[in-house]
Amino acid sequence: MPLKNHNSLRRLIDLFIYLSVALGLILLIQLFYMAPVWLFYSVLVGWLAFVMVAVTVACRREIAYPFALVLAVLTLLVSLPQPTHYEFLSAGFLLAGMTFLLGSALQLGLIVLIPWYLIKKRKAS
Repeated sequence: MPLKNHNSLRRLIDLFIYLSVALGLILLIQLFYMAPVWLFYSVLVGWLAFVMVAVTVACRREIAYPFALVLAVLTLLVSLPQPTHYEFLSAGFLLAGMTFLLGSALQLGLIVLIPWYLIKKRKAS
């Protein structure tokens, strides 16, 4: 079903950003119990950056979308090469594996949708 206008697309992107924040909180809880302290704090900093973007989105600031795009790319660049994430899947750690898969899917969605939204918005101007 195609999106009718750039407002619908924006709402979908907003949802993906909010879901990324929620999923990040689940990830932080998991990391607190199974990861080194330095890794927990590293992810916490990235999550706080996503929270700031989500607040900016909630305030209807367009500047949030390029920042969300950068964060999505950085998240995947850090996350995808980690063999531990794939080991969670093969070892049967369902929650950790699902967090990795859903988080990656959300970030990929943002990487596709944000440029599409920005291009549509520019053409509409």
